[in-house]
Amino acid sequence: MAVMAILDVREAIAWQAEHAEKADAPITGRVVRAERAVLDTPTELARRMNDWPGLVLEDAMPLRVAGGLHWLHLSGAEARLAPVYAGEVTDQAAVDEIVAEVARSWDARLTPWLDHPPQTNEAGRSSSIMAGLLWLSQRLGSRFEMNEIGASAGVNTMMERYRYDLGGVEAGPADSPMQLVPEWRGSPPPAGTVEIVAIRGCDVAPVDLSDAAEALRLKAYVWPDAQERMGRIEAAARLAAASPPLLERKDAGTFVEERLEAPQEPGVTRALYHSVMWQYLPEATRRSITTAMEQAGARATREKPLAWVRLETNRETFRHELSVRYWPGGEEAVTLSEAHPHGAWVIWHSPA
Repeated sequence: MAVMAILDVREAIAWQAEHAEKADAPITGRVVRAERAVLDTPTELARRMNDWPGLVLEDAMPLRVAGGLHWLHLSGAEARLAPVYAGEVTDQAAVDEIVAEVARSWDARLTPWLDHPPQTNEAGRSSSIMAGLLWLSQRLGSRFEMNEIGASAGVNTMMERYRYDLGGVEAGPADSPMQLVPEWRGSPPPAGTVEIVAIRGCDVAPVDLSDAAEALRLKAYVWPDAQERMGRIEAAARLAAASPPLLERKDAGTFVEERLEAPQEPGVTRALYHSVMWQYLPEATRRSITTAMEQAGARATREKPLAWVRLETNRETFRHELSVRYWPGGEEAVTLSEAHPHGAWVIWHSPA
């Protein structure tokens, strides 16, 4: 059975915990694994988790609960979690007991976290997107109009303001407060110029980084093991305060249709991009976006090309892969790289 199709809640929680540990996040792994103890508590949270109506991992249900627990810690509302998140309590039985007690105490506050998927736009994922643009620039030209779906707080809708070192290939403003230097494995992407002439995003529930409560919710979805990720959230918040990202509160399918119908500047590639959000879209929305892109691709010309850049989860292997389609000329998807879920490393496959 494909990983995403795991139906048993306990099995899915165990898998998610192991995945976190393999991603160098042992604290997150212990907290997620403790959710199995939550299942045995007399709480509304446990009832809803046990009766989860969809695909547990595709819906990221264990990470929804983990976000709520982390929020209780970050907000200062629950002191019992502090030694767990500090890595001082590592015995799984002890973590189980603490997390179960917290779930009983904060049932009404934790249960609503099940209502929404994690909003985890991570700036480190922009490294893969930029590498994809460098590859595309060799085929379509260097100027891009970028359109992001599932943009959350717009952290990656500010990617043109970040500085990148991608295996020695550099891009972006040198003085940016966001310096992205992933561990690069394999040959670097092609060196070249990328000019982002316009960039915007959409989300059904965009997060305002200037709002302290909303920013805290976004931070709650950051895995506590990687404090540098918190630093990237702070850097993104500073950039957003100086000039907010252009975000629309809109359904992804509607946004894509509107952007494809908008006038396109000659010599500029119109690009749709997204990262680790495709699984949260309804199947009908995925189909409509795919159809709209393929139909627009059939109309694309060398003067007005189209590209689709995706950093998404392979639903068979759960690896995060960068794939690209472009029109005219590259209608079939090409997998360019594999990446750490939060951008710590990139494995470049060097396709021809």
